[in-house]
Amino acid sequence: MAPVPEATVPDPAVTGPGPGPGPAADPGLGRGPGHGARSVPDGPAAGSGSIAAEPGAVPAGDEAFTVHRLMRRLDSGPRGLTDEEAARRLARYGENILPAWRPVSRPRRFARSLRDPFTAVLLCLGLISTAVAAWSTGGVILILVMVSCLLRSGGEHRADRAMAALRASVATTATVLRRPGPDGPAPAPREIPSAELVPGDIIRLGPGDLVPADVRLLRAGGLRVHEAALTGESAPVAKHPLDAPDHADLVPFAEPHLCFLGTSVAYGSATAVVVATGARTRYASAHRDRAAARRRDSAFDQAVHGISWTLVRFMLLTPPLVLLAGAALHGRGLETLPFAVAVAVGLTPEMLPVVVTTVLARGAARLARGHKVIVKQLPALHDLGAVDVLCLDKTGTLTQDRPVVARSVNARGEDDPEVLHWAAVNAWWTLQLAELPSPDALDEAVLDAAGTDVPLLDCDGVAALPFDAVRRLATAVVRRPGRLGTHTLVVKGAVENVLERCALDGDTRERLLGLAGQEAATGARLLAVALSERPARHRDYTPADERGLAFLGFVVLRDALAPTAAEALGSLARRGVAVRILTGDHPGTAAHACRELGLDPGVVRTAEDLRRLDDAALAEAVRHTTVFARCTPEHKARIVTALRAQGLVTGFLGDGANDVPALRAADVGICPQGAVDVVRETADVVLAEKDLAAVEHAVTAGRLCGGTIGGYLHITLSSNVGNVLAMLAAALLLPFLPMLPAQVLVQNLCFDAAQLAFAYDRPSPVALRRPARLRPRGFLRFLTGFGLLNATADVATFAILFLSTRSADDLQDAFHSGWFTENLLTQALVMILLRGVPGARGASGPVRRAAAVLALVGVLLPLTPLGPMLAMTPPPALYYLLLGIVLGLYATALRLARARYDRKRC
Repeated sequence: MAPVPEATVPDPAVTGPGPGPGPAADPGLGRGPGHGARSVPDGPAAGSGSIAAEPGAVPAGDEAFTVHRLMRRLDSGPRGLTDEEAARRLARYGENILPAWRPVSRPRRFARSLRDPFTAVLLCLGLISTAVAAWSTGGVILILVMVSCLLRSGGEHRADRAMAALRASVATTATVLRRPGPDGPAPAPREIPSAELVPGDIIRLGPGDLVPADVRLLRAGGLRVHEAALTGESAPVAKHPLDAPDHADLVPFAEPHLCFLGTSVAYGSATAVVVATGARTRYASAHRDRAAARRRDSAFDQAVHGISWTLVRFMLLTPPLVLLAGAALHGRGLETLPFAVAVAVGLTPEMLPVVVTTVLARGAARLARGHKVIVKQLPALHDLGAVDVLCLDKTGTLTQDRPVVARSVNARGEDDPEVLHWAAVNAWWTLQLAELPSPDALDEAVLDAAGTDVPLLDCDGVAALPFDAVRRLATAVVRRPGRLGTHTLVVKGAVENVLERCALDGDTRERLLGLAGQEAATGARLLAVALSERPARHRDYTPADERGLAFLGFVVLRDALAPTAAEALGSLARRGVAVRILTGDHPGTAAHACRELGLDPGVVRTAEDLRRLDDAALAEAVRHTTVFARCTPEHKARIVTALRAQGLVTGFLGDGANDVPALRAADVGICPQGAVDVVRETADVVLAEKDLAAVEHAVTAGRLCGGTIGGYLHITLSSNVGNVLAMLAAALLLPFLPMLPAQVLVQNLCFDAAQLAFAYDRPSPVALRRPARLRPRGFLRFLTGFGLLNATADVATFAILFLSTRSADDLQDAFHSGWFTENLLTQALVMILLRGVPGARGASGPVRRAAAVLALVGVLLPLTPLGPMLAMTPPPALYYLLLGIVLGLYATALRLARARYDRKRC
């Protein structure tokens, strides 16, 4: 960021002394009661780091300090703090981090893991078993809960550490003035992490910057700030310094001399002093109680929660059904409770949190290493794979960020280099006099095209009115050689906005608009240029002076197409991702770029069209419209909201402060690393560069992760549902328990251990064909169908156990052993044959190895000395022969059922 001029603090001799000294007479920076949240809490609530308790900081109260007195209380000045003083204050007040951003301790992560619906139900079942003295059942269940929570909290801790390291490369920074020591040289602006800011720091702000703390303005030029995050106001708010503020009629956040954390600079520049950081900012105070309510559930969270609570209800119904059946048919009482609890535990996918966390963390790490894509929120990676619609701007995504000047033409449409000359004069002096940190892309293209052939220094700059999103033009006031007493206004900007300020008759204006429209229809971007001679004066120039101009001509610019855009658009289309172009450009420009890239723009809608559509009409329009032109930030957010309201998972790619509302409205917000600070903080995914190919890589990674998680859920839950249905049937038919509680839990533990292999699965490329989205209704239909097939194999096993066991006295132990073996073998088959449903063809290496180990455990455990400890005896030899036939038929049925399921999906 280019520096802006050093802050100037009014001299007390000029401003006069402030109110009398002393704490009792010193109002602080925060507002009093009834005026909203305070910037700096006072009293015990402030904690040991309270600014109010520290000399040199500002206590709570009315914000009535003069600038001089404020700086005196902060023990700061226009040269900023020394490094030593800044380090002392950082240790005293803590990092400039909101409470929600602070690291979570391991014990807290462990406790938070218990809130998972499956884990919570398991814990309740374990406590119930312990309460009725079923010590073995309760102990095994509580061990499962402990292992699941430890694995999940450990995985989340490692993932968060990895994400913190990845986010460090895109951490928000601030431009600050600091000195090596009290007698050191004049401070030079430097970039530091925003977390290191302390009260009293002098910072500089420019367009697109995120305001890093609560600050008071010392100097500002054309400053307007987006405060939508605090006030909901969509239009940027003008800000300016005040020496002695009067707050009599102001509402919270309306102070013109203050900027707050959570806002961003729309345009203009400023120098300010930090007055509150971290938890003491108004943003933290105003949003502390609503932070959880504001958090948007991801599409993945919504799907998993829907599936989870359906299974939890089934789990809660299972124990009463088993108890009632045992009591009614076999006269069994509470001795059936441990088995009933074990059956409910068998339905639980205990490893779900661990597998999901591990899969997403590994996918995010691979993206960061291979493609420099940073996933800030792990669920966002799954949602990337589930994206149905991707919304993006044209500039910098479909086209390169740097337009080039094609030519400059006069009002007759003839080539005229004089138009380019005056456009360059405007760009140069606006950049110099308005103290802008850098030229925008259009001005940079104009200056590059002008080169050294334009004698820019023949003019002396007098004043400048920088470009803003309302006027959509910029004005430079210059003094030309040999024209004493005369100033020349050079105006450059959007065609419509410049023409309406020119002294033209209606026919001429229509002709010029038609000429501009012809150029725009070919994909060009136009800047209109106009001049006006005015008598020299000393008072400030304002936008009111931009009237009665003489039209000079157009500068015609063209955007070079992004080299990877066409291929990336084709790949997204093949994978079922629809693209919507939301741009502020001319409709013709946007449509032309789309056609060159092979994307049919169809009927282009403009902002004026959107204003005439109600929500129902807009919902229909967004389904069939590819390009929306002349969009404002509110239009972009409204389009994204309309897409999501139709059940479409929507991603948005943007990089400007005007994209923040749409980023917040989308399921997945994406931005490039070079985006402005507020966008980087808002987005869920950060790209190394603004390249549509990087988005395509991120979608691919998301689909692979989604395919892995979906395959795990299909396999685990279909097998669990089948086993539970078979146990319920056996409990009704058999005079003894079909499996002892400890045997059920050991079997469940073995299957859980094997399931960890899914966290390292390599999903089939078939997973890339469509959005990897879990749809609860279809998912539950799958579980029901394949669960019944699994239960049928179990019932067939019951039959062969009766056939292969000669003695009725040995039937119970043989039954327990034989069904234990069959259960683990069928689960191993399911892991191999149903992995990656729908459409996969076989399991990957880790899953195959885990399934093989699971099958060996099932066959060998009853034959080892551990078998008798679990009340199991070796089944008869005939059983293994008959079991092989049953498993062969089951594997064939699985393949046929999967093929039928795949055909229906396709």
